[in-house]
Amino acid sequence: MNMEAVMGVLLGIGLGAACGFRIFVPLLVASIAIHGGFLTVTPEFAWLGGTPALITLSIATLLEIAGYYLPVIDNTLDVLGAPAAVIAGTILAAGFIGHMDSMLQWGLAAIAGGGAAGVIHGGMAAIRAAASAATGGLGNSAVSTAETVSASLVSIMACGRTVLAVFLLVASIYLLVRFVISLKRKLAQAGTPDKVEVQD
Repeated sequence: MNMEAVMGVLLGIGLGAACGFRIFVPLLVASIAIHGGFLTVTPEFAWLGGTPALITLSIATLLEIAGYYLPVIDNTLDVLGAPAAVIAGTILAAGFIGHMDSMLQWGLAAIAGGGAAGVIHGGMAAIRAAASAATGGLGNSAVSTAETVSASLVSIMACGRTVLAVFLLVASIYLLVRFVISLKRKLAQAGTPDKVEVQD
């Protein structure tokens, strides 16, 4: 595999994983880049750079971002967004992973792009739940803003500074996994009643 192919794989993984922060932001960034001729995609995903896709993704992105600022809808989007993030991450990753067997292409896209998107989405959902419990829901808007900014920055960086974007994603996944494990331990300890010896 030549360097161009390797960068294509990393680009696909970077954009795919960014779907874990926001589903449509990475798709929109990729669509804009393809439409403007800054990125090339495999032939079967050429539609992503078309005007209809650009318009549709722009509307979907605005609706998704707005939805996360509404108290009840944001939790619903977290639940519905889990499988959607994996699917979007897989499709977006596959669009840039070329020069290999189709089965290997989709397998790598599902594991690296979709898998990373799922982990990131799950971690952010846990952070949102913790912030909601700690602030009575007032901290959700801050988490939502951080997710949108992260999705935008990672997606843009993946198009221009691919290796750095992938490095940041790996670091993010590591930190999110550590946070979720720590949160589960604290919840387990808080929910474990003290043992009381009963004497006759």
